[in-house]
Amino acid sequence: MSNLAPLPDIMWEPIVRTGLLEDFGSGGDATTHAVASPGQSLRAIFRARKPGVVAGISAVRLSFSLLDRAARFEVHRPDGSRIEPNDVIAEIEGPAEVVLGGERTALNLLSHLSGIATATREVVDSVAGTKARVCCTRKTLPGLRAIQKYAVKAGGGSNHRYRLDDAILIKDNHLALCGSVEKALEAAREKAGHLMKIELEVDNLVQLEAALKNGGADAYLLDNMNLETLREAVRMIDGRAIAEASGGITPATAPAIAATGVDVLSLGWLTHSVTALDIGLDIEP
Repeated sequence: MSNLAPLPDIMWEPIVRTGLLEDFGSGGDATTHAVASPGQSLRAIFRARKPGVVAGISAVRLSFSLLDRAARFEVHRPDGSRIEPNDVIAEIEGPAEVVLGGERTALNLLSHLSGIATATREVVDSVAGTKARVCCTRKTLPGLRAIQKYAVKAGGGSNHRYRLDDAILIKDNHLALCGSVEKALEAAREKAGHLMKIELEVDNLVQLEAALKNGGADAYLLDNMNLETLREAVRMIDGRAIAEASGGITPATAPAIAATGVDVLSLGWLTHSVTALDIGLDIEP
């Protein structure tokens, strides 16, 4: 995707460095040291084994450059590219201990992030022709949030909050704490700065009506509503706020949900339980 803004290396490097240190342990790559000839170099190809969308090229590059800045790395399919089986994604050339030492960290991150991008693209394609955006949540793996959310964007999706301080999102536990929709919204508006958005999660139309009658919110998270209820909620909101659908949305159910007129589809599984894309690293003669 040409409009995909890259993440700076400073955001990738700690994650890649952690992976490399975890892999090398305290003694390095014992296998390669045992079988490789002194000074032996390798050229290897990252090749797609399944169709999908690429994400994580920076992680691949750093998996080798952190070991040897002189290693040659060439990108064939940048992040956001659609790929088919046998497509060459990138290639690496350098000392055997660098190529084989960085292989697993590179593949782990590339496969995982490309899996996220691929799943996102599937849902995005399924709702084409509607106004609905496909969005991830904060259900990310600790330490990987920035790059997992980046992978969602590589697949054509959008991001929800990155952190708790990005916006006010009043959920069911907050309503239980305050006692009512009205009290929660009043407290939120009192504390929110002029640039802080307020979103309210509602489970039913009674809660939504109460919110709309009491000053409203900037967005409504319409949680686990059926299609008929979603359509009515969109009618009630009437463009005065963002309507966001969430709860068990899949590529199969997304088109009908998007057709209700909601603005956003939120899918937590895009980051917390997606399947890695099958990508291999093949040594070239």
